[in-house]
Amino acid sequence: MIDAQICDLAERVLAACRARKWMVATAESCTGGLVAGALTEIAGSSDVVDRGFVTYSNAAKTELLGVPQATLAAHGAVSRETAQAMATGALARAPVHLTVAITGIAGPGGGSAGKPVGLVHFAAAAKDGGLLHREKRYGEIGRAQVRHASVIEALNLLLELAAAG
Repeated sequence: MIDAQICDLAERVLAACRARKWMVATAESCTGGLVAGALTEIAGSSDVVDRGFVTYSNAAKTELLGVPQATLAAHGAVSRETAQAMATGALARAPVHLTVAITGIAGPGGGSAGKPVGLVHFAAAAKDGGLLHREKRYGEIGRAQVRHASVIEALNLLLELAAAG
């Protein structure tokens, strides 16, 4: 079950995509499919949602989305470069017009001084050339809260690109 804020955002994303006859794919790491789940919670979403890639491991990011191993080695899984490669990789591998990618450290462990718990990178890519990136530092607010906030941010990015036309 999704909360009212996420439900409203998901409905708005679906409506904006329907208006443009756009299909969507998600590429998720730290959210583990929650963005795809939020979109598909809405009845009738199959006319917009094509697929979701859950690429939790680096190997999955490379195998399923084509994220270059060199990008992962140079910047890490939680980086602007990886988020953008995930979004553009999903766009290249699915018959869609719009993608969103999320990679981060939800916690409670896994953080470092340079990449603390609560750091999440987002990217959204559109066939028409649009590419957005956001970096959020939610802090140590709890794993569920980081993931919840990340779903909201991802849906906002989708809406921003879908409504831009």
